Amino acid sequence: MGILDRLSPSSQFIEVIEWLDDSTNTLLYRFPVKDQEIKNGAQLIVRESQAAVFVHEGQIADQFPPGRYTIDGGNTPILSKLGAWKYGFNSPFKAEVYFVNTKQFTDLKWGTPNPIMMRDTDFGMVRLRAFGIYSIRVSDPQAFIKEVAGTNARFITEDVEGQLKRTLVGGFSDALGESKIAALDLASNYDELAKFTRVKLNEEFKTFGLELTKFVIENISLPQEVEAAMDKRTSMGVIGDVGRYAQFQAADAMRDAAQNPGGGAGTGVGLGAGFALGNAMAGAMNNAMQQSNQGGAQSSSSQGAAPAGVACSKCGHQNAPGAKFCVECGEKQGPATCANCQAQLTPGAKFCNECGQKV
Repeated sequence: MGILDRLSPSSQFIEVIEWLDDSTNTLLYRFPVKDQEIKNGAQLIVRESQAAVFVHEGQIADQFPPGRYTIDGGNTPILSKLGAWKYGFNSPFKAEVYFVNTKQFTDLKWGTPNPIMMRDTDFGMVRLRAFGIYSIRVSDPQAFIKEVAGTNARFITEDVEGQLKRTLVGGFSDALGESKIAALDLASNYDELAKFTRVKLNEEFKTFGLELTKFVIENISLPQEVEAAMDKRTSMGVIGDVGRYAQFQAADAMRDAAQNPGGGAGTGVGLGAGFALGNAMAGAMNNAMQQSNQGGAQSSSSQGAAPAGVACSKCGHQNAPGAKFCVECGEKQGPATCANCQAQLTPGAKFCNECGQKV
């Protein structure tokens, strides 16, 4: 702290009272007047973004805004409130002088230590986390001294930050629930939600003699599992037609197998991919022919009804009779035989029960 207090050579009377703040986080500073007395005619200098509060015998006597003051019996209201002056205005007096910093304290952090439970229209019950920054300033120096700082010689933002963070998180959680904004729409409503929260919390901050000047929401995030489900859903939307995507994957697998100069494993993969692609294309052609036949049957009353399709055991899609793979999900249809020994395979088997050949 930069303190300039000039003392008379022959006494311990304080002649100049001022505070030069060289910190970034001091809310309140008590001028050191212990075992000293303030001289009649002393100078009080209060700078911009400061307020000086005099406390006499445990009670607040007066408050001074920015300016230069001469403490004497003629023009200083404080003197009429101090008991030391009952003997006249020529005697020094003792009083505590508190300088309160009224500037904005910015870039203070807040965040939710635990997830906030919220009922959402799209996901049901979800847990949200949020964080951001806020700014405060002392709006009522006397209330701040009474309710928060007390008789501390120095009071910094860290001394009250824990209380303020818990107040902010509680107010934000309540405001988030009251807003009833869907989780997917929160990003487009950060400013509106922050303003609503700040107005709601300012009444609480006033009880501390403080004002919440800024409240910024930087991010509201969903749980990882919900974000993963959203990413998967987005991917499916980009893919579009699942059947065509399966054919594309089969073609890629066959190309990779063809580029592999290795032996049996690469050959097996290549054959498997080729069979899958061929069956998928055959199923698609059969399905197209079936749809064409059904259209012809509907246009002509003399023709009989088209043969019914076979439902896929996995997704229920109606495939053409005899199709070996579902054109919708690619699931293998009907009994399968081993490519090595021609033995019938159990559905879903990875190896042949007769010869052990990998399917």
